Amino acid sequence: MNSKNIKQWVLLAGICLALLSSCNKQPEKALAPGEIWPDNNGMHINAHGGGILHHNNTFYWYGEHKIEGEIGNTAQVGVHVYSSKNLYDWVDEGIALKVDEDEKSDIARGCILERPKVIFNKKTGKFVMWFHLELKDMGYDAARSGVAVAEKPEGPFTFIRSMRPNAGHWPVNVQDYHLKPVHDSIKPTYCGGKGCLPAHPDTLNLLGRDYTNGQMARDMNLFVDDDGTAYHIYSSEDNSTLHISQLTDDYLSHSGKFARFFADRYMEAPAIFKTSGGTYYLIASDCTGWAPNAARSARAKSIWGPWEELGNPSIGPDADLTFHSQSTYVLPVPGEQDKFIYMGDRWKPENPIDGRYIWLPIQLKNGYFEIEWKDNWNVNSAWKNN
Repeated sequence: MNSKNIKQWVLLAGICLALLSSCNKQPEKALAPGEIWPDNNGMHINAHGGGILHHNNTFYWYGEHKIEGEIGNTAQVGVHVYSSKNLYDWVDEGIALKVDEDEKSDIARGCILERPKVIFNKKTGKFVMWFHLELKDMGYDAARSGVAVAEKPEGPFTFIRSMRPNAGHWPVNVQDYHLKPVHDSIKPTYCGGKGCLPAHPDTLNLLGRDYTNGQMARDMNLFVDDDGTAYHIYSSEDNSTLHISQLTDDYLSHSGKFARFFADRYMEAPAIFKTSGGTYYLIASDCTGWAPNAARSARAKSIWGPWEELGNPSIGPDADLTFHSQSTYVLPVPGEQDKFIYMGDRWKPENPIDGRYIWLPIQLKNGYFEIEWKDNWNVNSAWKNN
């Protein structure tokens, strides 16, 4: 074979190898917000209003298990958990916390159990779950918080108790007018946004009204700071005001230290994250029930405030409706500095099992953050332009 033929064969072999490599190359994985998200069994992931725990190089996604029909808006099964190594592919790990068949239980089948979040306590070695709880057949009048504990991230979690937070404690930013006797307090209710109450919550002194029996707590989240201190963030005072409450060292109770923010702003669906520079950011929504609205954002140099509102961080189609979603959690990307993922729910109350998930990268820009719509995106490349 002459040298010309040898060169041709070498060129042809190179082309063949390139084609084979191209054929064998796996397509880049991507997240597709709003689409059906199948688990390892091919079933749409059933973990609504959820949050993520990253433990021992594994992600655990906890959320409300829904069933078909409007009855699925109540807790008929419990809290579902899935595991993943890469945030794309999720394995069904079963029900982490089951509802109770005992009608006298706080978590009896048919109660309302929402927004479960799990954190790991390094001191005790326990996995601790908190959630918003409404007692069966009471609508949204109970406004309680539930806590459960487990030895393993997959569970099973054991329900401990439910309560209204911080009974007998005043917030660190209490005002003199809160300490006055409450004469004409109104009955606790569920308020769907500004104008629901007859006056400002401070004028009504809702804080003082609930001092003895504990503060109302509905939409909630958990946040663990760099020093291991954990905080419970929740909508309180008939949804009019946001409370941030420090937990005890074992994460199982409220410490009695808490603060109230955004009085009369009706913040729901709160989630807090913190940058490497020490700035705390908050994302939340207006209080409009199942209907989507424009997201809110805020920042602070201390979790105890003062908090400064920043406006709607959403960018793109239907940004004024937060892409038809509501915030549920902000996930820091492990091993990466200042990379965070917005997690939201696209609620479908008429058939809640079909609710979709909106995950999008959060971009930090000049003291603000933005959440821009993407039809699909990859965790490894979403922040290249930061």
